[in-house]
Amino acid sequence: MTKEKPEFWEKSFVEKQEMWGFEPSKSAVLTKEFFVEKSVKNMLIPGIGYGRNAQIFRENGINVTGIEISKTAIEMARKHYGTDMAIYHGSVTDMPFDQNQYDGIFCYALIHLLDSGERRKLIADCYNQLADHGYMVFTAISKEAPTYGQGKLISDDRFEIFEGVKMFFYDRESIAAEFGEAGLFEIAEVTENFPFFLIKCRKNKQ
Repeated sequence: MTKEKPEFWEKSFVEKQEMWGFEPSKSAVLTKEFFVEKSVKNMLIPGIGYGRNAQIFRENGINVTGIEISKTAIEMARKHYGTDMAIYHGSVTDMPFDQNQYDGIFCYALIHLLDSGERRKLIADCYNQLADHGYMVFTAISKEAPTYGQGKLISDDRFEIFEGVKMFFYDRESIAAEFGEAGLFEIAEVTENFPFFLIKCRKNKQ
């Protein structure tokens, strides 16, 4: 039983459709530049939504595979961006969906919606699906966000902001604790609709 509430996201996409528009996030633009520089050719996007962050990578010659919990979002991605992009229907907590090794993984504004065990599993699952010397980039909400401390406290730095949405707010110490064994090499700050961290990891050949 996943805690990543499929019915919440399905309802959100049914009601709000393209709720974030079609422009890629600032994090996706920065990650695209980084992946192009590092010659990433195939990548995985856990929590791909309706594909707005995928297209910028595809336009730069990178093959994209997605994972998405909402059937409606997958249908929207196919409507807007075609049917030639593989998208697995399911929760990221059920990774892996294939045995492929990816040069790059980009996970946008998703990890902070999971509990501590699910976050650990997602980081490990993504790391395990990276090819040797591959890169993974996560964006995660910062404690600097105005919503930090709002709603019901569930555990340290984790709050139920409103019904169905629980968020863990990161700082540099918690990033180091959770990503330290997954090849963490850079933490940057990026401001979008909220202050985020852009977390970069590299898989070193064992």
